[in-house]
Amino acid sequence: MTMRDWFLTAPERANPASDLPVWTSGNLAEPLIHGAAYFDRLVREVEAMKAGDHLFFLDWRGDPDERLRPDGPTVAQLFSRAAQRGVVVKGLIWRSHLDVLSYSHQENRNLSETVNAAGGEVLLDQRVRRGGSHHQKLVVLRHPDSPQRDVAFVGGIDLCHSRRDDDSHRGDPQAVVMSHHYGDRPPWHDVQLAVRGPVVGALDTVFRERWTDPMPLDSENPLAYLRDRLRGADLRPSRLPPQPADPSPCGPHHVQALRTYPAVRPRYSFAPRGERTVARGYTKAVQRARRLVYLEDQYLWSTEVADLFARALHDNPDLHLVAVVPRHPDVDGRLALPPNTVGREQALALCEKAAPNRVHVFDVENHEGTPVYVHAKVCVVDDVWASVGSDNFNRRSWTHDSELSCAVLDDTRDDRSPVDPAGRGDGARRFARELRLRLWREHLDRDQADGDDADLIDPADAVATITASAEALQRWYDGGRVGPRPPGRLRPHRARRLPWWTRAWALPAYRLVYDPDGRPLRARRAGTW
Repeated sequence: MTMRDWFLTAPERANPASDLPVWTSGNLAEPLIHGAAYFDRLVREVEAMKAGDHLFFLDWRGDPDERLRPDGPTVAQLFSRAAQRGVVVKGLIWRSHLDVLSYSHQENRNLSETVNAAGGEVLLDQRVRRGGSHHQKLVVLRHPDSPQRDVAFVGGIDLCHSRRDDDSHRGDPQAVVMSHHYGDRPPWHDVQLAVRGPVVGALDTVFRERWTDPMPLDSENPLAYLRDRLRGADLRPSRLPPQPADPSPCGPHHVQALRTYPAVRPRYSFAPRGERTVARGYTKAVQRARRLVYLEDQYLWSTEVADLFARALHDNPDLHLVAVVPRHPDVDGRLALPPNTVGREQALALCEKAAPNRVHVFDVENHEGTPVYVHAKVCVVDDVWASVGSDNFNRRSWTHDSELSCAVLDDTRDDRSPVDPAGRGDGARRFARELRLRLWREHLDRDQADGDDADLIDPADAVATITASAEALQRWYDGGRVGPRPPGRLRPHRARRLPWWTRAWALPAYRLVYDPDGRPLRARRAGTW
């Protein structure tokens, strides 16, 4: 296996304006499954920072009062105290749509103002395509005097309400309002990566490119600009401290940062024609798949994305697609629900048509039977290539919003049989296989420390095992829940078929509003990323 087989090359990245390295080697990547684990690690790392260190972050939503541990600190307290100690605290949060539309405009502003009052600099950033958002979730911690302590966190977990859940899936006490199916304290499944090594320098560059972009922060919102001027808000990012040298190699992982930026005007200085390395990276990896593609995703929408999987399934008769998605959209309502339903219905139908018996889609519940909202964005291909990030499997994430993911290839081969499940000579890799197994152990109620994974290693056995578990739980429900509840938390996902008169208006709304296309016109016409 060579890195060029799986990772994008510089020409394939197709964005020479960026200073981001093509990929980095010698890293150590660690999955942090669930918000409680991520938040606890974040508190530990930030509280150890001292004057002169750098704390940079990007986020879609930030709730200043979100407790990162049961007894605190809150997000605002953690970052404000760091700034008061002399840590250089800089952040960019999406300005957001209005709260009356169930977004987070005021929460993001409150976090910005609180940290700024403590000596940090957190700005609201609206440099997006119209109707789009900044969806990247990144925290970079640099220690210029101790680079071996540098660490970055990247993935799907925002610094906000509802994210602090654990493997019991009883939800965050500080919850957001969601569909009634999830109750007052929605259970939440999510994944973040902690990375060390040279990749921290690459992710520092991701932050710096956005921070130093000369486009005005309110370029798409003149009313917001006027409002901010009247409030005396900070509208000009200050100078950043010099970027430290990359940390030394410390592990066996190669990491490629994948991003989405839309084509916008004025153009991004670091991506004048946008960047779609998320879409290109997934495309390259999935086209190499031969036995198993495993996904966890919030949406799994878009025929353009589903077509990638459908082609792979059609061309490879031993390939299985296993996906874990939410049972219900996060919203209710006669106007919001159908567009959230029709996109997944279309995507799954396209995949199932290509391989009727090799597409396996599940949703998750906790032991009380409450559905778990799957917010994770994870992909594992043939236990070789794995990615964790902010992007969902839909056209919006692949073309329209800003996104950030990390793809990981491990030098360490996994010696559990089959050692080369795809038969391509790449060999199963420890990071990818263990990430999949950790997630499956939880979903199947297996003891994480037991190590009894004999029926989960080979792709054919693994698919049979996970399918049997989900079907057994479903039979228990269908039979009136008589007797002990079978182990496992997965149930077969049943896509809802909308009547034609609802589809007639829901499809255009879904394509135009919920899943827009941010590609340049030439790429749209050519059907390329």
